[in-house]
Amino acid sequence: MANGVTISDAETPFLGDVVEGSVDCKGRPVSRSKSGGWRSASFIIGVEVAERFAYYGIESNLISYLTGPLGQSVALAAENVNVWSGTASLLPLLGAFIADSYLGRYRTIIISSVLYILGLGFLTLSTVFPSSHFDCQDTATCSPPKFQIIFFFFSLYLVAIGQGGHKPCVQAFGADQFDAQDPEERKAKSSFFNWWYFGMCGGLFMTLRILNYVQENLSWGLGFGIPCIVMGLALVVFLLGSFTYRFRQSSDEKNPFIRIGNVFINAARNWQTTTSAISVEQEVQGILPHEGSEQFKFLNKALLAPNGSKENGKICSIDEVEEAKAILRLIPIWTTCLVYAIVFSQPTTLFTKQGATMDRSLGSNFEVPAASLQCFISLSVVIFIPIYDRILVPVARAITGKPSGITMLQRIGTGIFLSILSMVVAAIIEKKRLQTALEHGLVDMPKATVPMSICWLIPQYILFGISDVFTMVGLQEFFYDQVPVELKSIGLSLYLSIFGIGSFLSSFLISVTENISGKDGQISWFSDNLNQAHLDYFYWVLAVLSTIAFTAYLYFSRSYMYNKSSSL
Repeated sequence: MANGVTISDAETPFLGDVVEGSVDCKGRPVSRSKSGGWRSASFIIGVEVAERFAYYGIESNLISYLTGPLGQSVALAAENVNVWSGTASLLPLLGAFIADSYLGRYRTIIISSVLYILGLGFLTLSTVFPSSHFDCQDTATCSPPKFQIIFFFFSLYLVAIGQGGHKPCVQAFGADQFDAQDPEERKAKSSFFNWWYFGMCGGLFMTLRILNYVQENLSWGLGFGIPCIVMGLALVVFLLGSFTYRFRQSSDEKNPFIRIGNVFINAARNWQTTTSAISVEQEVQGILPHEGSEQFKFLNKALLAPNGSKENGKICSIDEVEEAKAILRLIPIWTTCLVYAIVFSQPTTLFTKQGATMDRSLGSNFEVPAASLQCFISLSVVIFIPIYDRILVPVARAITGKPSGITMLQRIGTGIFLSILSMVVAAIIEKKRLQTALEHGLVDMPKATVPMSICWLIPQYILFGISDVFTMVGLQEFFYDQVPVELKSIGLSLYLSIFGIGSFLSSFLISVTENISGKDGQISWFSDNLNQAHLDYFYWVLAVLSTIAFTAYLYFSRSYMYNKSSSL
């Protein structure tokens, strides 16, 4: 047999080594031993580290730029940060749709990377425009030229558009490098989401250690220019890995959006169909009753032709109906996680402004940038993920027999509970800060430093970081795992949209709270003088809302039915 091997045969992997449903960059069958896995994932995780370095290089200290060089109030700046962050988290829905329906993940990543780099370049340019504003001593009474402001926000939202295509596709493309049909690679895929977030927070940690210092002490132009260079290098790294990647073969079936949409359309057309008619049709098709068939039973009407007739046979297959049900099952989980996303918005906005009022000195000559305390979120993630992946998961796996140790929903719920604790701690610490300001007669001195070390804020950041390990990683894996195979990018964009909507809700909640608390001449909870404000009250509101949402989450997660192919 060896004598009959041709050159083309030699290039074709052995049948047992072929990864079904995947090809290489030239469209040939792909070998398991020579492609994908951690070999390819390492390139992609490296790109994610660079992208998060760039993204958080903008977001983490954006509120300081808006309240500083652009002269905005704390409330307006917080709203602008939340709106931009929310938009950046919702745009992945569009990017994922384009990738899953038309361009594919690989091409979408390349195109969105180019837009990303352009946006960062323009953003850098917007900060170095000559302006009389920078000669102004009081940013509250003067502002930069309108064109500079417009160009800045245009550049900022171009970055959001680039991120919208990049974010869901890179992570889905990375998870695609592991074959869920192979037992070892299935375990590796679960670990991939852990190490993905590890790499992401590693990028964030470097951002907060380096860029925040550069932005506040050297130059905003340099602080925005470095991410632009890093993203350019990330694109080069991604392209270098092209020959190792596995590419999902496109299906000959109907577009998944059309396929799932048809289920809802046909079920609506047959709204008058009786339950007995559906049961008869299921019996004819040989469909045995199962747990999933009793949930969202109205969608079973899509199995029949319009008006319940059988002349043209069924309209939708049972698999298509189950796909539609899988999407509906995600809605309660998605909804009950929105308050967690509101809480998630606070470290980059209110936590940062809170820290800016405190004693940030280390030694006699160094002052810690307030935004850099976010590095404790990343640091706690970087420390805890190896503990979780290498110690907790194997122990839980031995007890439960599940590949991931605990279910994805159990993991998410644990993180939500920890986020409630972080809000309680934040409220208590803020109360102490206000009390310290009162004791030292600083209530009417907004620019005075409160003699309370910024290190008091570290516990709330650490708690938040550990909650991220559970909830953020759990949500990523859950929404990737529970959607149809052709919609993996959409699944991850649904996870991202939680934080997009959460940012908008945070902005809305701040706006409403400011209007209510500041009416009739009262001092707003978000007063520009934080020594007169009451961020502690707002944190307690978030703790209560989180508790209510957590209770609802527990109710829906207990009745959730995982997809048959899920590894839990």
